[in-house]
Amino acid sequence: MATAGALSVPCLAETPIIADTSLRAAAHAGGRIFGAAVQFEQLDNDPAFRKLVLAECDSLTPELVLKWAAIHLAPGRFDLGPMDRLAGFARTHGKRIHGHTLLWHRSIPAWAGPEMAAPGGWNVLQSFFTAVMQRYGDVVRYWDVVNEPVEPMDDADGLRRSPFLSAFGPDYVRRALETARACAPAAQLMINEYGLEYPDAEDEARRARLLRLLDDLRRRDVPLDGVGIQAHLRLDRGAIDQAALAQFFQELADRGLFLLITELDVREVDTSRDFGRRDQRVAAATRAFLDVALDQPAVRGISTWGLSDRYSWLNEDGESGTRQPGGNRGLPYDSALRPKPLCRAMASSLRTKREFKLPYSL
Repeated sequence: MATAGALSVPCLAETPIIADTSLRAAAHAGGRIFGAAVQFEQLDNDPAFRKLVLAECDSLTPELVLKWAAIHLAPGRFDLGPMDRLAGFARTHGKRIHGHTLLWHRSIPAWAGPEMAAPGGWNVLQSFFTAVMQRYGDVVRYWDVVNEPVEPMDDADGLRRSPFLSAFGPDYVRRALETARACAPAAQLMINEYGLEYPDAEDEARRARLLRLLDDLRRRDVPLDGVGIQAHLRLDRGAIDQAALAQFFQELADRGLFLLITELDVREVDTSRDFGRRDQRVAAATRAFLDVALDQPAVRGISTWGLSDRYSWLNEDGESGTRQPGGNRGLPYDSALRPKPLCRAMASSLRTKREFKLPYSL
């Protein structure tokens, strides 16, 4: 990870959050919450960034440290220190943690695959769920119990080919949600999915398969409260179909589910143009999405996958894993922590959609 010391870090007093760019204030005015994905080291080592996060965020999504592979090092052995630090920060400052994520096919401990495939393999998942859901239940209200279970391009009836599917069959989604409910009876349980925004065949198929999965869970009275829409927007995929997306959001709401926008950011196409033109394109694409999302009362809030380009995963070097600040400009604040047109567009969208008051605890 790139360190803040390599950057020019401005004092936030020089770049204040003003009324027309405060995402938290705008979200509250529209009856919603706002959050962002972070890493504790960013908050600990970068005072200016920490100040921005505290001012803007109701909730913090652990970018890495709540994932299974990061915590469950061996059977019966957990490394909870990094997550404890982030949870402690949230408690100290009156924030909530978004529980991301319990089951994800890309974060399975190396030792756990054979254990899951053995008789009694579900006990491996039960152990992890119990360890984290009970430890952080006071600071986590929303849990992404199953992350990205749908992949219509696979041939497994539209569910993603994963170690979970191989070990437990398609019923693993039900079992995960029921296990989560037993561990945290008062929590809000979610399925979190990506690739739902665009009008091409793949996204259309993923939307349809997700709805079919939800219907199956509802028929069996499986505990599920909401759906996370990741919303990793991409300028290379063209414009969203606002009418189709609005219909999809309504279909989710009609099933009695709340919605959260959980990982909003924008991947650019051409980073060689001047910042002004690029920032306007990013802002316009996001506004087109939010105009649909925030017309839906079932949408309780928005979290971005990062708050500033200084720490965007879209600027990571694939080989070294370090981040190159200033490349992709797909988050509300730039690498110097200044609000961009995207920030103003988001605040405007959040502020103007206020047909209801904030009824949700964080």
